[in-house]
Amino acid sequence: MLQVNPETVCRLIELAQSYHVKEQTAFPEDGGNAVDDWSQQMLADNKDSSGYDEFASIINEIDEDQQQEVVALLWIGRGDYTVEEWDSVLQQAKEQWTPDTAQYLIDHPLLADYLRDGLEQHGYTCQELNTHPPM
Repeated sequence: MLQVNPETVCRLIELAQSYHVKEQTAFPEDGGNAVDDWSQQMLADNKDSSGYDEFASIINEIDEDQQQEVVALLWIGRGDYTVEEWDSVLQQAKEQWTPDTAQYLIDHPLLADYLRDGLEQHGYTCQELNTHPPM
């Protein structure tokens, strides 16, 4: 059973998706087409983005054991482990925990997909959580 709120994980998924949509872009020195340069710059990866700040804030505000669960969800969703191995995955996440959990997570370009898969293996879907308000 998850201790971290699945709705919190769904918010992390949303933020990771928006963060990873942005691409690192090299700009031509000759300037090229100003409209194209501007649109590419809007997609450029920016560590100062509010999405990343909110993502890191959420991770840093939850308890260490909940951070470890999010890491374990990543590993299960990535296919490193199965949900049946949950207790041992949590133990490994606990042993490898650092205060840099937010950065560790966001450094995975497919984080949103992995977290979504991990949640689904625990029986939760973000779509279902969003359509049924909490009681």
